[in-house]
Amino acid sequence: MEHITLLIGIVIVTALVFDFTNGFHDTANAMATTISTGALQPKIAVAMSASLNLVGAFLSVEVAKTISGGIIDESAGIRPEVIFAGLVGAIVWNLLTWLAGLPSSSSHALFGGLIGATLVSVGTDGVHGGAVVMKVLIPAVAAPIVAGIASMAATRLTYRLARNRDEQETAKGYRAGQIASAALVSLAHGTNDAQKTMGVITLALITGGVVAPHADPPLWVIASAGLAIALGTYLGGWRIIRTMGKGITDIQPPQGFAAQTGAAATILASSHLGFALSTTQVCSGSVMGSGLGRKGGVGRWSTAVRMVVAWCLTLPAAGLVSAGAALLADQGDWGVAAVAILALGVCGAIFAASRRKPIDHTHVNEAPEPAGVVTAALQTVTPPPAGQTVPAQEAAGAITPANGAGAPRAKTASLTS
Repeated sequence: MEHITLLIGIVIVTALVFDFTNGFHDTANAMATTISTGALQPKIAVAMSASLNLVGAFLSVEVAKTISGGIIDESAGIRPEVIFAGLVGAIVWNLLTWLAGLPSSSSHALFGGLIGATLVSVGTDGVHGGAVVMKVLIPAVAAPIVAGIASMAATRLTYRLARNRDEQETAKGYRAGQIASAALVSLAHGTNDAQKTMGVITLALITGGVVAPHADPPLWVIASAGLAIALGTYLGGWRIIRTMGKGITDIQPPQGFAAQTGAAATILASSHLGFALSTTQVCSGSVMGSGLGRKGGVGRWSTAVRMVVAWCLTLPAAGLVSAGAALLADQGDWGVAAVAILALGVCGAIFAASRRKPIDHTHVNEAPEPAGVVTAALQTVTPPPAGQTVPAQEAAGAITPANGAGAPRAKTASLTS
């Protein structure tokens, strides 16, 4: 019993570490557009998001139930070692994509890790395939598309309604709206992502016989998961904030408001239904939709393609890492210790690599990559955004002359092919 108690303690700590990485990995979901448009200062934005993530963690437990008793069958012989291996795979993938500045899904990393470890240790009987399809895979495909279409329509409607209004006056109102909608996204993120860690800890407690099967997460589990994700959010995943705020499209205040409102509505609806969808994919889809919705907007498609590739790889990649960890952890105490040492070594190496080119709040609004040839050509033939003339664009720095010649080139913060 002492061995089980110690192992459950290790699983709980590892789950909270994952929750912490989830926080700084997903800060961009709520605050990237708000920071990129200047509606809030970076440090103020992440502090507000962290507080609301903590509040959101107490509002619902439906997603936690999906994790603890929906995707994985706790009665199929799931042991704490399996959950530990699944969390290791999720953490490693989270840190790798954070290092690359890619807003991949922390949720799918967790699902992939748990599924991969369970398949190796227990077999197919330990995974509810129907729940995986209905509550993970289908929302993964549908949610970003729905959010993107909604944000595109909202952006077009927003610009149409404000076409005869002074741009500077409306920008103030949209910035205030962005702050409110960003707060709603942060609250929604707490109701969805914080619960995933609650579900994992509850699953570990069930496998160890500490709580009854199908039980709700205890209060201390809810509080600890909420605090862990809030702390990670406050530290700020500046690499991913920069990619989402400046790397997908050039966000203006009306677009930011439309994107965040659409994302918040989608996340809250899914939390109510118990769909453990990826808030990252929803928010990224909303940002891309808002870019397409603005007249004259052009997407930075090279970044978008890399994001989609990361989305597709997340489940299998985290699953493979967790499968290997599960094989090693199944060997006994020394195997669990070996997995822990290897995980610490990999995480340390990733952190050391990130220090070579650190990114923080002081330069988070720099473009992550230079403009491409295709985008430069598109900028020369695409009409400017509604209410803005070409000279105004030049004054704002959106198009500047290259090498003293008359040929235009895109600013680094503009859109890349």
